[in-house]
Amino acid sequence: MGALRDGQRLFCNKVMNKRQFLKKSSAFVAGSMLARSARGQLQSAARTNWAGNYTYRAERLDEPGSVAEVQALVKERRRLKTLGSHHSFNSIADTIGDQISLRHLDEMVIDPKSSTVTVGGGVTYGQLGPYLDHRGYALHNLASLPHISVAGACATATHGSGNKNRNLAAAVAGMEVVTAEGELKSFSREHDAELFRGAVVHLGALGVVTRLTLEVEPTYQVRQVVYQNLSMNHLEQHLDEIFATGYSVSLFTDWQNHRITQVWIKSRVEPGAPAESPAEFFGAKRATRKLHPLEGHSAENCTEQMGIPGPWYDRLPHFRLNFVPSSGAELQSEYFVPRDRGYEAILAVEQLRELVTPHLHITELRTIDADDLWMSTCYQRPSMTIHFTWKPEWPAVSKLLPKIEEKLAPFNARPHWGKLFTLPQVRFASLYEKLPAFKTLIEHHDPEKKFRNEFLATNLLGA
Repeated sequence: MGALRDGQRLFCNKVMNKRQFLKKSSAFVAGSMLARSARGQLQSAARTNWAGNYTYRAERLDEPGSVAEVQALVKERRRLKTLGSHHSFNSIADTIGDQISLRHLDEMVIDPKSSTVTVGGGVTYGQLGPYLDHRGYALHNLASLPHISVAGACATATHGSGNKNRNLAAAVAGMEVVTAEGELKSFSREHDAELFRGAVVHLGALGVVTRLTLEVEPTYQVRQVVYQNLSMNHLEQHLDEIFATGYSVSLFTDWQNHRITQVWIKSRVEPGAPAESPAEFFGAKRATRKLHPLEGHSAENCTEQMGIPGPWYDRLPHFRLNFVPSSGAELQSEYFVPRDRGYEAILAVEQLRELVTPHLHITELRTIDADDLWMSTCYQRPSMTIHFTWKPEWPAVSKLLPKIEEKLAPFNARPHWGKLFTLPQVRFASLYEKLPAFKTLIEHHDPEKKFRNEFLATNLLGA
């Protein structure tokens, strides 16, 4: 079954609480869990992703300290995958060979002339945001979590939100990749045109991305206001208007009572713009205190609300860098549908509410603009996403996903590459018109299938 056919390794006997994960991550960074190898560090103990629902099969994790060391490692390994911030919920970053972490490649260099920043393959958005802001720059968009790596987010078309905002990979202007033979190859939007559009969202199949160059813009501030209890009826005629109210807008629902439980509106602070927000928004009431998307959870983990301005990197995400993100133990799925059919898709999923709600933490609806990257979930299509944050109940969720996917099939829903789905391989050919060209690109740069893994074989590229 699509990305989940590789057995139920995807659900460990014990799901790791994210506080434990963050603590273990600190130990990981300190090197207490690692033994020294010839290049960087090597970890051979069992490892999981950040949510604890997937245990990696890779025998070891190398941590080179330079691009030259990356090249040497790639050249000598038979099978290899890059592991970013451990955030994917499926096997996209796993392999029967070895994994490589680029966390030591953490350089960040701004080029004011070209309005770009070049970052190492191990840099996270949590590192990059303050670095840019303190120097007067910003990115156009951010995901809901700042904890994720830049290279991993771009490789999987991770998106952020906003009617006029493209996904995070759309900011990439150039990239440096170590290919299967250990050679260093560069791709740029300026010089490589069509191949560049195929290489940016590469799903880990192209090689090891050691550097990315991103477009930046002048820094800006954002204020965030939350409203409660919006009737879904308003989405039928006003979906575009509602999502266009802010720079980035999120709608949260538990699928009960035909309502949106919370509306998060993130607006850029512009000179002369009113500082106060209306008390009502399409009948929803402005919150009088800071809220977490999940009722009963502390809002301490969330970015500042109540209209208080702050730097872009500390408002565009939902969760603060130094706190446990989201709910704790969870699973995630997400589907991209055409924005102009967003309300229809909402109604289709709502038909399953009595099956979905018992296993759901919350659903988030967001919009993202179209791009021209071959394997992007928003390729040539302005999109709305339907995101499910599930309770850690894989046996039940695994039975629900095919039902959801069947409801969303008329909308040609594209699943997020880094989350859980069960779509069969045959469906992807109709969802991605550039898939044949992508296969050719990958076969040219990796003829020995060094970066091929079960995820790619099962979903896209075959054995």
